[in-house]
Amino acid sequence: MSSRTVIRGGLVITASDEIHADVLIEDGRVAALAATGTPAAASFTAERTIDATGKYVIPGGVDGHTHMEMPFGGTYAADTFETGTRAAAWGGTTTIVDFAIQSVGHSLREGLDAWHAKAEGNCAIDYGFHMIVSDVNQETLKEMDLLVEEGVTSFKQFMAYPGVFYSDDGQILRAMQRAAENGGLIMMHAENGIAIDVLVEQALTRGETDPRFHGEVRKALLEAEATHRAIKLAQVAGAPLYVVHVSATEAVAELTRARDEGLNVFGETCPQYLFLSTDNLAEPDFEGAKYVCSTPLRPREHQAALWRGLRTNDLQVVSTDHCPFCFSGQKELGRGDFSKIPNGMPGVENRMDLLHQAVVDGHIGRRRWIEIACASPARMFGLYPKKGTIAPGADADIVIYDPHAEQVISAETHHMNVDYSAYEGRRVTGRVETVLSRGEPVVTEREYTGHKGHGAYLPRSTCQYLS
Repeated sequence: MSSRTVIRGGLVITASDEIHADVLIEDGRVAALAATGTPAAASFTAERTIDATGKYVIPGGVDGHTHMEMPFGGTYAADTFETGTRAAAWGGTTTIVDFAIQSVGHSLREGLDAWHAKAEGNCAIDYGFHMIVSDVNQETLKEMDLLVEEGVTSFKQFMAYPGVFYSDDGQILRAMQRAAENGGLIMMHAENGIAIDVLVEQALTRGETDPRFHGEVRKALLEAEATHRAIKLAQVAGAPLYVVHVSATEAVAELTRARDEGLNVFGETCPQYLFLSTDNLAEPDFEGAKYVCSTPLRPREHQAALWRGLRTNDLQVVSTDHCPFCFSGQKELGRGDFSKIPNGMPGVENRMDLLHQAVVDGHIGRRRWIEIACASPARMFGLYPKKGTIAPGADADIVIYDPHAEQVISAETHHMNVDYSAYEGRRVTGRVETVLSRGEPVVTEREYTGHKGHGAYLPRSTCQYLS
């Protein structure tokens, strides 16, 4: 039995077009689009009709950077794959790419298998994996080839966190050389972790223990230095590079310079760097701990460079780096020592709305909103045009979005499994109304109608910006 749905009367917005069109969905895929009111649109018949008059019809969001159930600092990220993907759906995101972790002394395969076991049968939306490479050796390098073949085509390395995830320049170069051969994409956490650890130790010795010092020791110059070094290593290896969670003016300048030289260098930023700042880290009574993440929040004046980078395409993607830890019992592990505060913030549910607010505020246009939140991450991570657009043959991951509804973001009403909101009390214009994942309603007129196990694992092709 084939199932058909038609969405009528909405403004369909993709990265390239805006058109008042009706959308026909058949068996989980987009079958056809036709301009509203035309004979072609009138000919669409279906068992289910969704009226999108006065609304936007947009592709489901693709969040290329999440950490569900991630172990960190003696605890675990508070969202499971079940709770985290449900919250993502509420926020209009229909695909996540999470990070499987290789532990030092273990194989990539062990790490990947462990993350498959966490996610399988639990996700409300579709999901893929990147691989965190913590232990570069000859076996790891061989495994990278095998993972690319089976659809895990991106590998994250850390210039930060010595003793945990850290790779030295030689290990990074070897992994980049392998990626240059097998078509993989190296993703880099670019901060000089060796230098940062010295500054952490010195700050604690001086009695500087409050959350705000987390931002002060993780200096923007050390993000820029690491970004520059990663770019040069990638250039030596002849490999593409994707720098995650770019937060600082100086780091954007390094990416811009590399791109002006024609290098295959890409950058993402996150809503927390666009909307929050060191003012939040400095909130009294340890409240600043809610905003501890790495790279850290920067002084407000850095935001202009990030918005400009998004407009000029020197930054291509906005992901969340969703890695939530509850204030009570988790963030509090760092009372009296900011270096023990688990690094990470919740946000998978807020990204699409915050970026729509950026449209309202005039930072970006509507199509650019869809580009940085849907199409570009899908292309970057080998999922386009199955994901990230509304076109015949694409998966029917579609959001009916009310651009006029107002809402107040709050922990009282969000669906993430965390006891605070990083955007508590913030008023935004625009709200998700209905969400389809492969044609199935996951959120229906602000009611959750999805279920765990609907989400399918996505093997990915290589980065489509390179083909």
